[in-house]
Amino acid sequence: MGKIAFVFPGQGSQTVGMGKEAAEQNSEMMSYFTKADETLNSSLSKIIFEGPQEELTLTVNAQPALLTTSIALLSLFEKSGIQAGFLAGHSLGEYTALVASGALTFEEGVYAVRKRGEFMEVAVPNGEGTMAAVLGLDRVKLAAACNEVSESGYPVSLANLNCPGQIVISGSRKGVELAGEKAKEAGAKRVISLEVSGPFHSSLMKPAAAELKGVLDGLNMQDAKIPVIANVSAEPMEKAEEIKEKLIEQLFSPVLWEDSVQKMIELGVDTFIEVGPGKVLSGLIKKIDRSVKTYSVSDASSCKDVIEALKEGQL
Repeated sequence: MGKIAFVFPGQGSQTVGMGKEAAEQNSEMMSYFTKADETLNSSLSKIIFEGPQEELTLTVNAQPALLTTSIALLSLFEKSGIQAGFLAGHSLGEYTALVASGALTFEEGVYAVRKRGEFMEVAVPNGEGTMAAVLGLDRVKLAAACNEVSESGYPVSLANLNCPGQIVISGSRKGVELAGEKAKEAGAKRVISLEVSGPFHSSLMKPAAAELKGVLDGLNMQDAKIPVIANVSAEPMEKAEEIKEKLIEQLFSPVLWEDSVQKMIELGVDTFIEVGPGKVLSGLIKKIDRSVKTYSVSDASSCKDVIEALKEGQL
């Protein structure tokens, strides 16, 4: 029988009201939202449940909000005794995976991603950096275009290698614009500007990474009980010291999502369960390998359905 992997969404999947219905019906789930409020000394749960969307979308709120909602939903699987062979998350989702693995406590995870969000927002003055999705061009050609532009003095690099034919680039506004033009000349089908507050996963995030190191050094990081596939290497990581290093690198390095999914499949995973709002990762996984099973659970009823099916051996 194949292994299960739990995967956790990144920033962009947040929606007002996520987890609200499930938390209102389940006191254990609600306790995570309460703990998040206490840890951050803020009314994060009110923003999650009631909005407004603009406030929830702020990096400093979206990151802890997504981690809290995903871990609350995951608690239903943990209670049922269903365990994963591997864990992974996209960018911010990697922190959720580390909480799920036992490497970080829930409170440490929420605190770390709030600080991470703060550092990311101030690393580059607003409007100076951006990101764009490039469709229909392979990574070698796109990397060459980015290198050429960077050498001319406008930093830009690959940021998210999501699935075949979908790569996000990140860097200075001018660098992303020029690399997008070069990508089209090289055969890209489309270049889509993304509504983001900064050039995430690019060299411009190195100041944020230096700040983040100070926060991570202050946490009581443990070895992971379940291997987590690292964004920056697409390899399993379990040792606390390695996890810390990889989290710092992750801020200014590309997210190797396609490679991470391929690695989990190589390691025997045939069922991916996306825990948290949206279906972004499930969609990417299907584009990477159509033969694996994918499920998205974003509320209590979808969790219950998947848990029952797993227990009956129907998945």
